[in-house]
Amino acid sequence: MILLTILIFAIILGLLVFVHELGHFIMAKRAGMKVDEFGFGFPPRIFGIKKGDTIYSINLIPLGGFVKIVGENGDSEEPGSFGSKPFWPRFAVLIAGVTMNVIFAWLLISIGMTSGLPTVIGEGDNVGTSAHVGIAQVSIVEVGSKSPAFDAGLKLGDSIYKINSTEITSITQAQTLIKDNAGKATTFELRRGNTEFSKSIVPRVNPPEGEGALGVSLSSIAKVSYPWYESIWKGLLTTLGLIWATLSAFWGLIVQAVHHQPVGAALSGPVGIAVLTRDVAQLGLIYLIQFTAILSINLAIINAIPFPALDGGRVLFLVIEKLRRRKLNPKAESLANAIGFSLLILLMVFVTVKDVSHYSEGFKRLFGNIF
Repeated sequence: MILLTILIFAIILGLLVFVHELGHFIMAKRAGMKVDEFGFGFPPRIFGIKKGDTIYSINLIPLGGFVKIVGENGDSEEPGSFGSKPFWPRFAVLIAGVTMNVIFAWLLISIGMTSGLPTVIGEGDNVGTSAHVGIAQVSIVEVGSKSPAFDAGLKLGDSIYKINSTEITSITQAQTLIKDNAGKATTFELRRGNTEFSKSIVPRVNPPEGEGALGVSLSSIAKVSYPWYESIWKGLLTTLGLIWATLSAFWGLIVQAVHHQPVGAALSGPVGIAVLTRDVAQLGLIYLIQFTAILSINLAIINAIPFPALDGGRVLFLVIEKLRRRKLNPKAESLANAIGFSLLILLMVFVTVKDVSHYSEGFKRLFGNIF
C-alpha cells in the first residue's frame, strides 16, 4: 500500500505539472518562439530527440516536465526569443500553464460526470431528467478531531450502512440511533470504496458544542451520471464553481492572516496531499479523478497569484513593463524571482513540518515508523 500510494501521488503530481508546462510549450510554439527543449520529467536526461529547433526529452525524475524557451528571462531579444515578442504573445505564453490546468480539470470532471460522480443528494434536488442516479448512501463528509469517530479511524467518504445490525436508509435514522446509543458500545458497519468493515464505537453522552455524539457530519451521497454531451457543459459549470469556491477559501485565509488569526491548519503541502491521496485512492478511481481535478484547479490558482517566481508574478512584471513602456531590468527581475522562489521554499518547509505534525498518525501508517 505504501509503494502504491507513493506511485499514485507521483503520477498525479507529475501529470499536473506536465499538463501545466505543456500549456506553456504549445502557446510558445504558436507564438513563433524558439523552444530549446520540452522535457517529460526532470534531468538527468535519459534520451532526447531533436525536431527542428527543439529537443523532446525523457528524463529520469518523472515528476512533471519543463519547457526551455529562448530568452524566457528577458535577457535576450534575438529573433524568436521570448523577449523579442510583443506584449500579448508573451502574456498568452505566461497564462497558458494556468489555463491548461483549468482545462484539464474540466476534462476530468466531465469524464467523471459521464462515469458517475459522487454527489450530495438532498430532498427535492433536481439533477435533471437525463441523469442516472445510483443508490444513495449515508456517508461521512467531515470527521471532527478528537472525536469518537476520529479515534476509531473513520474517514471522509466512509458510508454507514448498519448500526447495531439495523440497516440505515436515511441521515435522520442514523442520527437517532447514534444519539440513542450514547455512552454505549455501538457496532457500526461501514463501506470504504469496495471494502466493508465494522467498528465498535462509544458515542459521547455530552459532546462539545456544535458536535454530535459521534463527531461526524453526514450527507446522502449517490453517484450521478449524465450523457457525455451533457457532461461537457455540466463539467464546465462545476469547474467554474470549484474555482470560485477555491478563490473564496484563499480569500478567507488572507482575511484570517490580516486579523492575526492562525491559518496553518488550513494549509497542506506534499505530506498532507500524500496522506489525502492514500485516503482518496481507497475510495475508488472516480474519487481519485475528482481529487486530481481539484488539485489541478488549486495549482492553477496558486500559479496565478501575482508573486515573484510564479506565473502570476511574471505577468505582473509584464504589465508593469507595458505601463512603463520600456523593458524592466532583467537582473532586477531575476533577483525578485530568486527571492520569491526562496520564500516559497521556506513556506513549503513550514507547511511540510506542520503536515508531519498534523498527520503524524496517518503519516506513520503510510510510511511506517521512519518518522
